[in-house]
Amino acid sequence: MLVLTRKSNQSIMIGDDIEVSVLSIMGEKVRIGIQAPRDIPVFRKEVYLEIQEERAIEAGAGQSFREEVDTALSKLTE
Repeated sequence: MLVLTRKSNQSIMIGDDIEVSVLSIMGEKVRIGIQAPRDIPVFRKEVYLEIQEERAIEAGAGQSFREEVDTALSKLTE
């Protein structure tokens, strides 16, 4: 794991296309912004794990990745 120190309004680059910016720091909370191409999915880890769990349950059901993401996200908002 690479560990970097950044201040508010500073960024890091991942490859040529992904920029991660520190938007603000409020106590123990850090707001970050991620700018990435639309074809690269970006999720909070808990959402990503939910999607992976749904994939395991629905393996072979023929759902596309995008449908899986939509299903997982809709369950989180219910």
